[in-house]
Amino acid sequence: MKSLITLLLFSALALLGCGDSGNVDSDNTGGAMQEQQVYKWRLVTTWPKNLPGVGLVPERIAKLADTMSNGRLRITVYGAGEIVPALGIFDAVSLGNVEMGHGAAYYWKGKVPAAQFFATVPFGLTAQEMNGWLHYGGGLELWEELYANYNLVPFAAGNTGVQMAGWFNREINSLDDLRGLKMRIPGLGGEVLESAGVTAVNLPGGEIFTSLQTGVIDATDWIGPYNDLAFGLHQAANYYYYPGWHEPGPSLELIVNKEAFNSLPPDLKEILRTATRRANEDSLSEYTTRNNSALKELVEEHGVQLRRLPDDVLDELYKISIDRVAEIPGDDPLAQRIYESYRAYYDQVVDYHELTERAYINARAKVIESNP
Repeated sequence: MKSLITLLLFSALALLGCGDSGNVDSDNTGGAMQEQQVYKWRLVTTWPKNLPGVGLVPERIAKLADTMSNGRLRITVYGAGEIVPALGIFDAVSLGNVEMGHGAAYYWKGKVPAAQFFATVPFGLTAQEMNGWLHYGGGLELWEELYANYNLVPFAAGNTGVQMAGWFNREINSLDDLRGLKMRIPGLGGEVLESAGVTAVNLPGGEIFTSLQTGVIDATDWIGPYNDLAFGLHQAANYYYYPGWHEPGPSLELIVNKEAFNSLPPDLKEILRTATRRANEDSLSEYTTRNNSALKELVEEHGVQLRRLPDDVLDELYKISIDRVAEIPGDDPLAQRIYESYRAYYDQVVDYHELTERAYINARAKVIESNP
């Protein structure tokens, strides 16, 4: 009897040991006691590798995803041209040649005109307003519907806030001074300026400095003081104009191949969403801080001539913008729904911000002026 009990005890222990061995199972059934699959993805960007600000957003997403997934989602980031040309990332991700891309939706206006609404619109939504429309106003759902046609899943992945109007090699005192200029400027801003007599050129960031310095272009927009200083654009043009009427709240995008995204288990999908949302919010905080000191250095140490665009120039550009934006949908029902959603949100938030953001900023300026 004693021998029988001992035998049963050893048998039970052996069975428990067999249960522990499930930890080395390498399949992807998602069981808590099983070793789970590691996903190794490539992320290509439109930015030079490790460019301050926008170029570091995908790096942050990759780091967050790796940490939050405990190494199960490992993303390697490649700069523009390393394995995919800067403006070739949309097709590369769409075709599944790589899993992810980071850039700005207005770069694809020739392929997907309505995508421009998800980057920025001249005289349109600010960064705060853009995030509101995308995440709580139905914008993201429309973006997903639009990109599904290209086998892509989009995410908002960064925002620089209101940009500068750009660098010019001559003063802009009237509309006549714009006519004949060759300017690097993407998206709707470029189309508006073309209507005003400018030749708009779409160049990736890495080609801007040389093109401006050698006279291939006469003017350029880029981002703002933080990135413009890093690119040394003050060495190629003297006049730095504001405000950035053409990019009041430019949203960057992370695009993911749809099949690749659907292959992820639910927890990794949520980790990717969360990492991207955090990076999206973080970038605006960074730009709000970095632009201040960079602008001061440009003006005080490098002698940059900071100028405001004349009111009559801005008025004319606004009138052109209204017409150009309304033309984007054409006969496309989805594009029309995107336009109507953007416009409805714009009308509501502008009215509210007149009573809040604008009213406060105006009041603050007045009291500061009265109490130096």
